Amino acid sequence: MDYGHELVFGTFLTPAVDTPDRVIALAQLTEQVGLDLVSFQDHPYQPRLMDAWTLLSVVAARTERVKVTTNVANLPLRHPVVLARSVATLDLITGGRVELGLGAGGFLDAVAANGGPRLTTGQSIAALEEAIAIMREVWTPGGGGIRLSGKHYTLSGAKRGPAPAHDVSIWLGAYKPRMLALTGRLADGWLPSSGYAGPEQLAAMNKVIDEAAVEAGRDPAAVRRLYNISGQFVGGGGFLQGPEELWIDQLTELTLGEGISTYILASDNPDDIRRFAEVAAGVREAVAVARSGAVAESVVATGFGVVPTPPPAVRRSAVQLLDESARPTGPAQDPSRTYTPYQLQSGQHLIDVHDHLRAELDQVRDLVEQVAAGTLGVGAARSHINTMTMRQNNWTLGTYCESYCRLVTTHHSLEDASLFPHLRRADPDLVPVVDRLQEEHKIIHDVLEGVDKALVALVDGSGDIDGLRAAVDLLDDTLLSHLSYEERELVEPLARLGVL
Repeated sequence: MDYGHELVFGTFLTPAVDTPDRVIALAQLTEQVGLDLVSFQDHPYQPRLMDAWTLLSVVAARTERVKVTTNVANLPLRHPVVLARSVATLDLITGGRVELGLGAGGFLDAVAANGGPRLTTGQSIAALEEAIAIMREVWTPGGGGIRLSGKHYTLSGAKRGPAPAHDVSIWLGAYKPRMLALTGRLADGWLPSSGYAGPEQLAAMNKVIDEAAVEAGRDPAAVRRLYNISGQFVGGGGFLQGPEELWIDQLTELTLGEGISTYILASDNPDDIRRFAEVAAGVREAVAVARSGAVAESVVATGFGVVPTPPPAVRRSAVQLLDESARPTGPAQDPSRTYTPYQLQSGQHLIDVHDHLRAELDQVRDLVEQVAAGTLGVGAARSHINTMTMRQNNWTLGTYCESYCRLVTTHHSLEDASLFPHLRRADPDLVPVVDRLQEEHKIIHDVLEGVDKALVALVDGSGDIDGLRAAVDLLDDTLLSHLSYEERELVEPLARLGVL
């Protein structure tokens, strides 16, 4: 589900105490390349890290436009009244450029070692709920003193103010059901990290937040969904492991499918920050196109408008692992049905992802042939050099094949974990098709393992290039046939049923 929030992109920088000038320079770079937000972790018990609020104040003074936030503030060592006034003060000074990422305080022993309360996890969550109420009271002008007799905080007529320059958002770092429910009831945003909550886990976590929001009488869209992310602009697969185009596709999919609208890059590499700015521009454009289509008039079809890719006309392998004649088909398309451009975009996105896999498969095959070409005409006089070259070529091929296998497996895992269960629930007539697609995922996994084994055999000398070619031929036939079948059966249901 796309909650429709404005897209925000930022950085999550390490506040290393030994390089303060570099940290500030990276924050300034964040603004210079057009990103929106700078964030820092807050661990007051850790002397190797700079104090978060001091650093945020300096960064705010050295920048003009970018917003600043903790990611996330350690509540047990920051009393909510003092924290609220710190936030409001900096927000006033900066003209409304401060938000508050807030956590219950996960490192309980470290908090206690530094004089903070020794709380259980459950007690920490209860204290967080009290603190949110206190901070919002501090930010609310007018009225009498704040009085609260809680289990963790007691206020006896505390004065209100100052009010911040704008309505400061409270974003909670949350993973477990109780914290997620608290987020849905009270918070302005949810701020997980991809290292602790992978893309395949977001749907289930979002569901807990949404249900808690509805139960509390709130619109689930009142909770912004943020995501701390990390990745590499090299490699051939996996989540955020590849070129900018792959990042754009994956983050666009998370926005439209999982409702994520704020992406915060955890990197201290200036080149990564610059490239992430390019990604941000691409995601903004792709999401804007999709959202504009969502409110466009329905398209009256002369045809469906999204054309599945046909299977390859020529087989490369003598082995056939998929009985294509036994593949079930889903319900027939209603020729009178119309679709919005936004609905059609879901099916087109599936084809675009598959086209990326097809292009990568061509590169795998090309690498195999480069290795083969390097072995031809090898003379005895240059055997040592050619052997070294061969090893280097095999290593390069191995790295690429491993990345490609990971990419295919990740794509299928995401489908198995989120897309397929949704389609089963939404249309029972699709159950045989989805079951068959999952069976084929297992077969393709085994074929990928075969490519890996053939590669290892080539490198250690127990196999040859023809064995590797045969393994890649089988992968080519199996994967391309599967992708074509999946598109034929799913592009229309994706338009009709959506991705969530």
